[in-house]
Amino acid sequence: MTSATRTKVAEARRIVVKIGSSALTSLVGGLDVDRLDLLADAVEARMRAGTDVVVVSSGAIGAGIAPLGLTKRPRDLATKQAAASVGQLALAHAWGTSFARYDRTVGQVLLTAEDIARRTNHRNAQRTLDRLRSLGAVAVVNENDTVATAEIRFGDNDRLAALVAHLVGADALVLLSDVDGLYDGDPRKGNATLIPEVESPEDLDGVVAGSGGALGTGGMASKLSAARLAADAGVPVLLAAAADVQAALTDAGVGTAFAARPTRLSARKFWVRHAADVQGDLHLDAGAVGAVVNRRRSLLSAGVTGVSGRFYGGDVVALRAPDGEVVARGVVAFDAAELTGMLGKSRGDLSQELQRPVVHADDLVPVTP
Repeated sequence: MTSATRTKVAEARRIVVKIGSSALTSLVGGLDVDRLDLLADAVEARMRAGTDVVVVSSGAIGAGIAPLGLTKRPRDLATKQAAASVGQLALAHAWGTSFARYDRTVGQVLLTAEDIARRTNHRNAQRTLDRLRSLGAVAVVNENDTVATAEIRFGDNDRLAALVAHLVGADALVLLSDVDGLYDGDPRKGNATLIPEVESPEDLDGVVAGSGGALGTGGMASKLSAARLAADAGVPVLLAAAADVQAALTDAGVGTAFAARPTRLSARKFWVRHAADVQGDLHLDAGAVGAVVNRRRSLLSAGVTGVSGRFYGGDVVALRAPDGEVVARGVVAFDAAELTGMLGKSRGDLSQELQRPVVHADDLVPVTP
């Protein structure tokens, strides 16, 4: 299979490769070193061909299940974190040992959702990953399951991989798991057809995506969401089976390819739309919604009808239409307490220091492309 999107993946100078738990671990034996070695072989070959590669590796909890004598993936947070604390060590050691066959150093980068949501932590993670690559090391990224709570988790490493792809300015994202692409139904039930190319959201009409399996938290729904997130950021995506890693990282002729949007969001706007935590809500009238969404104008106090949540100037807030639907996100210029006294007022009714936009157009991103 060839297409413009696949060519972009094959020729990308900087890629993120996400590897699912099912490709690395089993309930009975824990880490499968042979499979990990095959994945490392393909990554090393791509790096020697001149591509910068960042690996996002699942498998920490799965790698800790067998050593702890567990028979299934734990459901409670404390046991998950205990399994991750054991498995993370084994996983890092396995990646380090595998790449050592090529005299390649591995650097482990553990992130939580909070690290991506906070702008300062976001930049620090970016600098760390950039420096590891410049030193010729392989950055192996994973969610820090030992400290992440249910409230601050990425939810799965597919979304983490999409965020990392934008974080490092990747030219492509490759998602590898136990499925060989996107189908219009569940291939295990038969009568499902592979969708080789996704050029636009319309190509996904009627697609039914399932949840994760015994070892992972992602599933096809997670991968589909991550692919759309990355594509929205201007990063083409290839979804393929880990068993097809050689082809995926050479000519990209396997799996499902997701075309990227024509223009890449700026790092700041991507952070506002996808990564930052929302601290509150601004409720808009219909006129303000039209100005913000359709004409990409700044939000003025005259169009704000209500405020909810506790936030401060510089925080990210959600902008809601009269029916409550979130239509945009943006960086607010005022504290919630200040805005309460400004609702519905035009600039002429405000003191000079309050006449600036509530959310400037440069800091405002509609929730749809």
